[in-house]
Amino acid sequence: MENIKIAVIGATGLVGQTVLKVLEEKNLPISEYAFLASKRSCNKKILFFGKEYIVKELTDTSFDENFNYAIFCAGSEVSRKFAPIATSKGCIVIDNSSYFRMDYNVPLIVPEVNPEDIKNHHGIIANPNCSTIQAVVALKPLDDNYSIKRIVYSTYQAVSGAGYKGVMDLKNGISNFLATNDGIDLLKNSNQNYELQKFPLPIFSNCLPHIDVFLENGYTKEEEKMINETRKILKKPNLKITATTVRVPVFNSHSECINVEFEKDFNLYDLKGILKSSPGIILKDDFQDEVYPTTLDTNGQDKVFVGRVRRDYSVKFGINLWVVADNVRKGAASNAVQILERLI
Repeated sequence: MENIKIAVIGATGLVGQTVLKVLEEKNLPISEYAFLASKRSCNKKILFFGKEYIVKELTDTSFDENFNYAIFCAGSEVSRKFAPIATSKGCIVIDNSSYFRMDYNVPLIVPEVNPEDIKNHHGIIANPNCSTIQAVVALKPLDDNYSIKRIVYSTYQAVSGAGYKGVMDLKNGISNFLATNDGIDLLKNSNQNYELQKFPLPIFSNCLPHIDVFLENGYTKEEEKMINETRKILKKPNLKITATTVRVPVFNSHSECINVEFEKDFNLYDLKGILKSSPGIILKDDFQDEVYPTTLDTNGQDKVFVGRVRRDYSVKFGINLWVVADNVRKGAASNAVQILERLI
């Protein structure tokens, strides 16, 4: 077997650290690893497979070492600059940023949904947005069987989706509340005597209908990502979709209420059977015993959990789904490593 060399870019960030954890779990036939990051994070030490590695600075010459693959977890600007350099050296890039997702020449891949598109890459493969990934895992088998006509997304997204700074905003909010209120008066407005690192408003005990920047049409960039990426992955450029994405005071795992209208009728029992037997899905759906997925079920998991499956009686052929998944793992790190696994 050939020696396979892989670089992880952004190895010290939240997603990068999770990529390393997933790589250890899968133990793929990779002979050499390198961990790269910005100048601010270089020289940090990483323990990986029981061995200590020094994080190196990402530079224009980093890819002269003949890497076979690189997983980028460092944001759009880093991908914009360094992914083309990597591919020019013969390295295949799996990119977690949003920069290449809507590029016509770059496949947007969820291995349970469209693995056949991996072969169409020209050196770069894009990882979809975290909220899109879990949605399309649930939607693809339903589209194959009943043909989706329209989707309404309502998301409840954890602070880990905003990285370490988002997590710290929630932690600091909790600490501040306990310090000022003794944890007793839940209705009392505590003074915000801490600096927000990520969000425009406090996230503790709050919901923010604002993820990423606002666009001129009133939608946020996150909402636009879900709409456009779903169309691309499902190969339905004219599919009717609308979305509202909300940041909620939950540390990890995104929840989504997905309303779907089909072109044809369905038997609800059969539809649930399709979900249950589809790759990457765990159906947790028994309303009589109050069984449904929650964020606590999905933390640390690579599966997409689906529940609250029921007819929408306001349209002819409609359903509602509750879809929950670990946004850092399946929504980013694990999906990228699954792509790498397919390539190898």
